[in-house]
Amino acid sequence: MADHKDPVAVIGLGRFGTALALELVATGTEVLAVDHRADVVQKLSGRLDQVVVADSTDPDALAEIGIADVPRVVVAIGSSLEASILTTALLSELGVPTIWAKATTRQQATILERVGAHHVVFPERDMGERIAHLVSGRVLDWVELDPGWVVAKARPPREIVGVPLGETGLRRRHRVTVVSVRPENQPSFTHADRDTVLSYGSVVVVAGRPADVERFLDLP
Repeated sequence: MADHKDPVAVIGLGRFGTALALELVATGTEVLAVDHRADVVQKLSGRLDQVVVADSTDPDALAEIGIADVPRVVVAIGSSLEASILTTALLSELGVPTIWAKATTRQQATILERVGAHHVVFPERDMGERIAHLVSGRVLDWVELDPGWVVAKARPPREIVGVPLGETGLRRRHRVTVVSVRPENQPSFTHADRDTVLSYGSVVVVAGRPADVERFLDLP
């Protein structure tokens, strides 16, 4: 199993791949960034320590850059479904321990999984869902941990303000849990427990199934 300190290769330096590579570098992760376009590589050469021009659909090119020695590889190719699938298949044949791949449709995700992807992500869909909740005005943030579980940041509804959380019956009545709270006029979050009392100026982090969290956030 790959360690979190192990290097990561990002193949495909479009918007998603570039943002991912830069964020990984910012968090201290060693990154090997790969793209077949020389102009893209040139633009990023001053921002990423290891960025190379290579055709990821060519097994010889992958061998030359030593991709088989990288324990985690992200296939972030978005412009060509064929290239994304072939690259993923080649990485699998090379025995890369952990392969992440970007998909835009469920059908594409199924194919990527069949040819060797261990994890498939939908960055456009996930960001679209997140932005939709933010635009609605009810939510300060929304993160889907998996299809059946989310965490949301929001102001507390009236019915749980001024009452210790342990007396609100949240789990029984709404099937959600307040896991953290930023008290009014405080700069950071802290753990919430049964004795926590919220004010209208508080911000809470709520966890639960998407439909339950939606209903909870609809409370006045």
